[in-house]
Amino acid sequence: MSAPFTLAPLPWNENALEPTISARTISFHYHKHHHAYVDTLNTLVKGSKFADMQLEEIVRATAKSADEKEKKIFNNAAQVWNHDFYWRSLTPSKTEVSGKLASAIARDFGEVSTLIAQLAEAGKTQFGSGWAWLVSRDGKLAIEKTGNAMTPMAQGVNCLLTVDVWEHAYYLDYQNARPKYLESVLANLLNWEYAAQNLEKEDRAVRAAAE
Repeated sequence: MSAPFTLAPLPWNENALEPTISARTISFHYHKHHHAYVDTLNTLVKGSKFADMQLEEIVRATAKSADEKEKKIFNNAAQVWNHDFYWRSLTPSKTEVSGKLASAIARDFGEVSTLIAQLAEAGKTQFGSGWAWLVSRDGKLAIEKTGNAMTPMAQGVNCLLTVDVWEHAYYLDYQNARPKYLESVLANLLNWEYAAQNLEKEDRAVRAAAE
């Protein structure tokens, strides 16, 4: 998808994540914050060399730019991508870790509980706004955290799941209690099926490159 970009629909109803995340929080987060990033990105790229690029291409092309306008483009493009990815990382339906993902977690973390604890710690210790990620880097699962709009995808790292730790993601429900928000989301809403799909994408890319 290239410009003009549109606000992608949520993968569930706005009240579907209650009581962990309220419909009020989702409404503000999605319609105000996420939508604003989409609108601003469209304004910034109109008539530019980025207008015909896909969203991921824009993020990667501007991630390290020193140009002030391109920094603004990166911030908005990355936040559109991050939010699209965040919504799909969450699900109201209980999903289970299985298959290749389960094997990879056992290999790299030992237990799912260890992964969850490290993801929570990444989210809690991210100073200021940002994101906590489960990624696959060079065939190995890892936990990463990024500030503001930065995303591991910008460096070509395969993202499996993310949790938003900007204040607007949780403040209406949890005020300043970010750890409580993380504990609840990680216990109840992670979409392991989506993580497994993203891991499989990497496997397919590796196989294709080897052919």
